[in-house]
Amino acid sequence: MNTTPRRPLLPAGLRTPGRWAVLPAAVLAGAALGGGYGALKAPQYAATSYVIVVPAEKSDPAAALGFAQAYGRVATDIAVTGDAQVWAGVTADTLRRNVQAATSPDAPMISITAKAEKPAKAVSMADGVARALILDSTHVASSTGVKVVQFSRATKPVAPVSPSAPLSALVGGCAGGLLGGLALLVRPKRAAARGEARHSRQAAASGTAPTAAVPAPAAAAHQPEAV
Repeated sequence: MNTTPRRPLLPAGLRTPGRWAVLPAAVLAGAALGGGYGALKAPQYAATSYVIVVPAEKSDPAAALGFAQAYGRVATDIAVTGDAQVWAGVTADTLRRNVQAATSPDAPMISITAKAEKPAKAVSMADGVARALILDSTHVASSTGVKVVQFSRATKPVAPVSPSAPLSALVGGCAGGLLGGLALLVRPKRAAARGEARHSRQAAASGTAPTAAVPAPAAAAHQPEAV
């Protein structure tokens, strides 16, 4: 009689109802952390100032597009070395971290976007960097053949661009649910592997190994009786 214990149909992790509580708990924890972060973090406002590169007299108009790309790459460096930090009332490190310049592939225009905790501060930072670009281009206009002029000054933002507390809670809940689901997928495999190892040890300790089937003895050939 074979005394080998029957193997379970499901892994141990999936047979435990309490393990499924990990998923809602992870969702709630993620939502709480995300909502708390959104509520405690100060809102960020963004303001954008636009400048355009124009060719000087008797200059190639096509050169303006190339110089616009170049000025866009070094906009923050020019602002830091110039007077932008004085006009904006912030440090050079603040300008580097919170100001971004973007260029257009088909127009010699540069957009300068600044982010700050106060709308007025964001406006002053964006306009300060734009003013530094204009001043720097004026100094080298004789050699470059182009100059930067103001196209549109930054306007005061009316709404923050940072995510609100409900949105942060939603994002945190989604992230927590994803991590909880991954935990549920990984742990049953480990539990099943441990169960397989435990089953093998129990079988080896009890000395019950699968027995090979013994073939039935062949029927003896009929021999005639001796007379």
